[in-house]
Amino acid sequence: MSGLVVAVILFAALLHAGWNALVKAGKDAFFTSVLVVSGAGAISLAALPFLPAPAPASWPMLAATTAIHYFYFGLMAAAYRHGDMSLAYPLMRGSAPLLVALASAPLLGEQLTAKQYAAVACISAGIFSMALAYRRPDAAAGGAQPRHGRAVAYALLNACVIACYTLVDGVGARRSGAPVAYTMWLFVFAAAGLLAWTLLRRRAEFRAYATAYWRAAALGGAGTLGSYALSLWAMTMAPVAAVAALRETAILFAAAIAVIFLREKITPQRYAAIALIACGAALMRYA
Repeated sequence: MSGLVVAVILFAALLHAGWNALVKAGKDAFFTSVLVVSGAGAISLAALPFLPAPAPASWPMLAATTAIHYFYFGLMAAAYRHGDMSLAYPLMRGSAPLLVALASAPLLGEQLTAKQYAAVACISAGIFSMALAYRRPDAAAGGAQPRHGRAVAYALLNACVIACYTLVDGVGARRSGAPVAYTMWLFVFAAAGLLAWTLLRRRAEFRAYATAYWRAAALGGAGTLGSYALSLWAMTMAPVAAVAALRETAILFAAAIAVIFLREKITPQRYAAIALIACGAALMRYA
C-alpha cells in the first residue's frame, strides 16, 4: 500500500469521524442523518453531469448498496440515541474489519499477507478494547455502571451492515470504472429514499428541524461524501480488507472530537487502546 493511498484513507477517516460527531451532537440523530445524506445527495447531483457514468456492470451493486445503506443510517441513529459516541462508534467500526477480512477471501478472492491479517487483528482489538474500557463520568466517580444494551445491540448489528456494504461497494467501485461517480449515485439514491420516507411519516417535524439545523446538511454532506468517495477510490488501489481496516483508525480522530467537542471522558485504559490502534495502522502501512 503506497504512502499516497495511506494518506487518502487517513483523511477519509478524519472526515468520517467528523460527520458522525455531527449526527451524535444533533438533537435528533435520525433527522440529522437524513440532513447529512441529503446534503451529500445535493452535492452529488450538482457534480454528476461533469463525471463519466459508472459502467453498467456496477449498477446491480449500486442498487444493493443503496438498500443496505438505508439500514445503516437507521441503525447508526438508533445506536447514538441510546449510547455515547465513544461506546457506539468503536463497536460499529471495530467489528466490521474482522468481518470484511474473513469474507473477502472466499467472496472476492483476495488473500492478505500474514502482516496484513495481524494489522487487521491489532486495529480491531484496539477498538474493542476501547469499547470495553468505556466509562460514563458518573461510573468513574463511583456510581453504578449504566446499562447500554440497546446501544451495543444496534452498534453490533450495524457492524454487520457495514461489512456488507463494504464488500458490495468494493466490487461495485472496481466494476464501475468511475468510483467517484459510483459514490455520488449512491448518495443520490439514498437521499431520495430517506427523504421520501421521512416526509411521508414526519413531514412537519422534519421541516422544522431542517430549518433550524440546515448547516448539518452542508457540513455533514460534504464530509460523508468525501470520506466515502476517497475510501472507494482506495479500494481500487489496494485490497478491500486492508482499506477497510485502516479506515477504522477514524476512532483516533473520533476520540479527539469526543473529548474536545462532546466533552466525553477518556480513561487510561482507552488511551492504551488508542495506542494499539496506532500500532495496527503502522503495521498496515508497512505490511
